[in-house]
Amino acid sequence: MTWLYSMTFTEIILIGLFIVFYLGYIIRASITARRLKVSYGKIFVKFFIRTLFFSLLIMALLGPSFGESKREVKSVGKDIFMLVDLSESMNATDIQPSRLEKIKFELKNIVDAFSSDRIGVIIFSGEAFMQSPLTYDQNALNLFIETLNTGLVPNAGTDFGPPLKMAMEKLDSEQSPLSQQKSKIIILISDGEDFGDNTSEIAKDLDDDGITLFTLGVGTERGSKLMTRNGYKKDREGNDIVTKLDPKSLIKLAKDASGQYFEINETKNDVSRLISTINKIEGELRDSRQVDVSANRYYYFLLAALCLILLDILVSVKVIKI
Repeated sequence: MTWLYSMTFTEIILIGLFIVFYLGYIIRASITARRLKVSYGKIFVKFFIRTLFFSLLIMALLGPSFGESKREVKSVGKDIFMLVDLSESMNATDIQPSRLEKIKFELKNIVDAFSSDRIGVIIFSGEAFMQSPLTYDQNALNLFIETLNTGLVPNAGTDFGPPLKMAMEKLDSEQSPLSQQKSKIIILISDGEDFGDNTSEIAKDLDDDGITLFTLGVGTERGSKLMTRNGYKKDREGNDIVTKLDPKSLIKLAKDASGQYFEINETKNDVSRLISTINKIEGELRDSRQVDVSANRYYYFLLAALCLILLDILVSVKVIKI
């Protein structure tokens, strides 16, 4: 038999008070009986009953557990890589407060929704960089997400190829405990302005590997000017540069990889639908083990104590016979 709780100061105080008060009662009763020169042996009958039910109450408080049983504990999950575009266009404010700030907020919601899955973060513009490897540590992920800004990567255009290739290699590496590709997911987040040359080929490789790809477009088709320290960013002719959401690139990418496209714009937010879609993907069994489980049987001791209390109340014993 094991105990759910350990003896605390509260139980020690209760036991001490019981001993002190009952010893005081026994001493007073025995002195009275000696003065009267009568028998007082039955005082110990009540003492025995009360000590027994008091002990049973203390044992019930400590949570006695016994009766072994086997239970199978399974660990099921997915591996998810979030690819975040940090090109300069993600600073546009057509989505308030900005495209990037909105994405950072939604990334935290995604991390919270998949707390039992491994999640990694890759940042990119023209090149890709590992921001966080696959991990269960939500606090670390949220910290990485909070520090995202467009200054972390060189701004030389946007290329979807490098981050997709990096994510595919990491998911296919021996570090991943998952063998079924359907449990491996990539979420690519961008405003869709892709200038890469081999994106379609990599998307088809993902499809051939069975890795699920979702694309999430952020921005509006009316677009927004890009603010710099010296005012709005301008092209070579001196005109204000307007960055717009290009959903065609992201829709085509998702289609080439047999995935799905989602969008965040001024009138809709598909992140909840994205989370729901990922939830429908069956996770893979990572680990399964048998554990011994014992139940808290406090009620047996409590019931026995209540019966003895009732007996103590109903049955009167003359402890001093005159």
